[in-house]
Parts: sequence; structure tokens; C-alpha cells
Amino acid sequence: MKKLLLLALFLANAPFLFAQDEEDLLSLLGEEEVTEYATASFKTNRVVNGHSIENTAAGVLDFKISHRFSPVRNGFYDIFGLDGATIRFGFDYGITDRLMVGVGRSSKEKIYDGFLKYKILRQSSGKKKMPITLSYLVDAQIKTVDFPEQDRENLFSSRLYYTHQLLIGRKFNERLSLQLMPTLLHRNLVESKSEKNDVLAMGVAGRIKLSKRVTLNAEYYYVLPDQINSIYTNVLSIGFDIETGGHVFQLHFTNSSDMTYKGFITETLEDWFYKTSDGKNMSGIRFGFNISRVFTIVKPKSIY
Repeated sequence: MKKLLLLALFLANAPFLFAQDEEDLLSLLGEEEVTEYATASFKTNRVVNGHSIENTAAGVLDFKISHRFSPVRNGFYDIFGLDGATIRFGFDYGITDRLMVGVGRSSKEKIYDGFLKYKILRQSSGKKKMPITLSYLVDAQIKTVDFPEQDRENLFSSRLYYTHQLLIGRKFNERLSLQLMPTLLHRNLVESKSEKNDVLAMGVAGRIKLSKRVTLNAEYYYVLPDQINSIYTNVLSIGFDIETGGHVFQLHFTNSSDMTYKGFITETLEDWFYKTSDGKNMSGIRFGFNISRVFTIVKPKSIY
């Protein structure tokens, strides 16, 4: 009797058992639909000056050295601007694959900056489909250079600047990635009453893969009218990313000497090409570079 009951239970569950075996076999053969996330939309977490949709991986420290030189217009007199430079050192760290933090210090105005970036959505295909990657960035900067007028009352809050930014990007194929960067920048202290404390800007950036290790990057920030002093202009940057093992070299041309958001968005002085008041053709193009070196601080746990 017991044998008959066992046989009946086996026959009743046989379709389920065989179906499970079939699913396991399909999974081993790669037939089961899985979620595939887009990777390497950009080679680093920066396009040029601003952030990209990429994050530093969990447990990885990214040490960055950045230079922006003087305009190239003086030729060999100052070695095409290499005699003068602003410098930034920074450390970016991946807490998780979605959350990263970073700090940095710039020589210009002795600015310290810190940021937090979180990847809200990840572009994916397969089982879960998501057409874009969406990240949120919050950045704070403090200017520590001496106040120009020491005799008046100078507030600590006047040194502070804040940036909120959405990074909306898509990797269209192995060669092309594009992103939009709507940005809100707050300045506690402005130069004149005609300027706004809150500045809205729209950034657009792209990457074209030229080879396995080389990409062409471009980045442009448009500041909406009547927000900043008319002497300032929009920043445009174009350059190449070159990957060599644990390093990424970003070589580029830009019209900004700043590497903080408040600097390159609201305080870029010269266009790429312009005419002076006396009719002379001039150029505000500067050469610059970022060097990125990553170190694994916390090794990921093995799944085997």
C-alpha cells in the first residue's frame, strides 16, 4: 500500500519535476532570459569637467589629478599655456556599485569640494528593461581663499556653494553614449544685484568609442539667460580618454580654468574664439588633463 502511495505521489509531481529539470537545463545553456545592465558608457566617472553616469565600483578608490593650463594663444612664449596652471587633487570612492562619494581640493580660490552620487536607475535589457541610466548628484564647495576686503564683516556662509544635478544617459551601442545634465547651482554670495543666487543650467555630453582604449568626449553647459554676470560665458570641452591598465588619461581642450561646478558653470570668462573691443581675434582655448588611477580597497566577495 505504501509503495502504491509513493508511486501515485511521484506520478502526480512528475510534470513539475521534469519542468524544473528543463528550466535548470535551459538556465545552464543560457536560454533563460536574464537582466543585462549597460556598462562602460564612459571610461571614468567624469566626462571632462562634470560627472558622467558612470560610478566608481564598490570598494574601489579613484585618485584623480587634474590640471587646466593658461590659454594656448601666446604660443611658445609660455609653451602654449603650460607655464600657468590650476590644479585639483581628488579622491572618489565607491561605497556600493550605486553609491559613491568624493572629496577634492583645487588651487584656484583654494576650494575644497565634496559630493555624493547615487545611481537611481540603471540602463538594462533582457528580463528587466530600462532605456536610460539616471543618477542624482549633490555637490558642496567651500572657498577658503582670504576675503579681498578684510575690514568689512565677512560671513562664513559667503564661502559656500551647492550643486544639485541629474545625470540622464543612454549607451546606444558600443560606440555611442549620450547624456543630459539638468543642473541647479546655489551661490550664497553673488557679485552684483543683477545676478541670481540660484542658477539653472543644462549640460549635454557624449562619447564616441574610437578604439578599444580610446574615446572622443565632448561636454557643453548652457546657462539660462539673465542669471550670471554678462562677462561670463558657457563652457565647452572636447578631448580624448586613453585607457592604459589601471590608469585613464583624459586629454582635452576647454575654455574654463575651473574644475568645480560653481567655477566652470558660472565663472568661465572666455569663449573658444572671440573678438576684443578693438577688433582683434582671440582664443580662450586651454589645454588640460585628468589622470585617474584606481585602487581596490575592498575586494568583492567571491560567489563561488
